[in-house]
Amino acid sequence: MNIFEAIRKDHDKQRELCRLVTSTSGESKGRKEMWESLKNELQVHAMAEERHFYKPLISNDMMQEHARHGIAEHHEMDELIAKIDDTDLDSPAWLTYAKQLCEKVEHHLEDEEHTFFQLAGKVFSETQKEDLATDYKKSMKENR
Repeated sequence: MNIFEAIRKDHDKQRELCRLVTSTSGESKGRKEMWESLKNELQVHAMAEERHFYKPLISNDMMQEHARHGIAEHHEMDELIAKIDDTDLDSPAWLTYAKQLCEKVEHHLEDEEHTFFQLAGKVFSETQKEDLATDYKKSMKENR
């Protein structure tokens, strides 16, 4: 498995968790559990992705701007996560913020999968792609 396949697999998980979270209502047990799962998945993924995907790319002239953009989007997601955490689960604003977060997540995933991966594929050797996947998956497993 290469780094792109490993990240895409986690992207699919994030999409599903977003779908589940945004279909919950009120201060239900399901909403809280789904939210905690999504929040953890996004935070662990961002950390592993920044360390094992963006960091090796940031020194590459062609990729530096893309890597910085991806990291900036992670920061925007962190801000929305904090906003959601500060909002009552049964507040109508909670679902509004959760939907905003999931729209941002979807935009970020699309950027990576349709633009970023193709460009990064030209930067990494096959061995690097596999080594980065191993390190990324290890980091995800340790922090989930």
